Amino acid sequence: MSDRVIFAMGGGGFTMEPANPLLDDFVLGLAQSDRPRILFLPTASGDTLAQRNAFQSRFAGRPCVPEQLSLFRLQDARRPLAETVLEQDIVYVGGGSMRNLLAIWRVHGLDELLAEAWRRGTVLAGLSAGAMCWFEGGITRSSGPPEAIAGLGLLEGSLTVHADGEPERLPAWLASVRSGELPGGWAVDDGVGLLFEGNRFTRAVSSRPGAGAQRVDAVEGELVRHRLEVELLGSGAGSAPHPGDDDAVRELRELRRLREGLGRPGD
Repeated sequence: MSDRVIFAMGGGGFTMEPANPLLDDFVLGLAQSDRPRILFLPTASGDTLAQRNAFQSRFAGRPCVPEQLSLFRLQDARRPLAETVLEQDIVYVGGGSMRNLLAIWRVHGLDELLAEAWRRGTVLAGLSAGAMCWFEGGITRSSGPPEAIAGLGLLEGSLTVHADGEPERLPAWLASVRSGELPGGWAVDDGVGLLFEGNRFTRAVSSRPGAGAQRVDAVEGELVRHRLEVELLGSGAGSAPHPGDDDAVRELRELRRLREGLGRPGD
């Protein structure tokens, strides 16, 4: 596995599935430690007590060292922000408002600290806003109607979440990809997580039977949609990575160019 790992969940985990630990156990298994240090960032929710309690309930009894960081209560912090972030094996970001999350992170310089932690080998994980933030962009409902928003850009492409739970997001994302406002990327149902090693998608897993994910790109003004193979966690299925469709999209683009006489492959 690459030293730089991001796990992006469309929805699920301890805040949405209190009786289903499969995704959260998967997150713990990504760390290269038998007892990983895991830091929860509930910034997107305004550091609500409900999310913080749910995190503690899920991870307190597991083989890890759980910690929480409230940017709204830094006066209570026991050590400097950089020290807290850079010593973690896993940083787990909760859901809520992606627009507010990014604004608050940037005020405190946490966006740069998280990028540095990732480059050093810290696993970055998150759901909903905490998943979309790692990409070039996503779809937020922070101001009401779903709209495109730029992310941190650690991962190439875009992501939209809650594809089955909040179906109004998907049409807005597809329109943004078609228009070029957002780059092509992934749409994921609740309960589905996408694993990236470096900048490469390697695997899709799910805590729920029937939950799905798809890759979508705009090719010559048309949307090309490809449903991903999703491994159901806890089912005893094989653990081989499932590659994305980047090669297929490139082949389709080159074939279209050849057919329309736009030049040789690679021109």
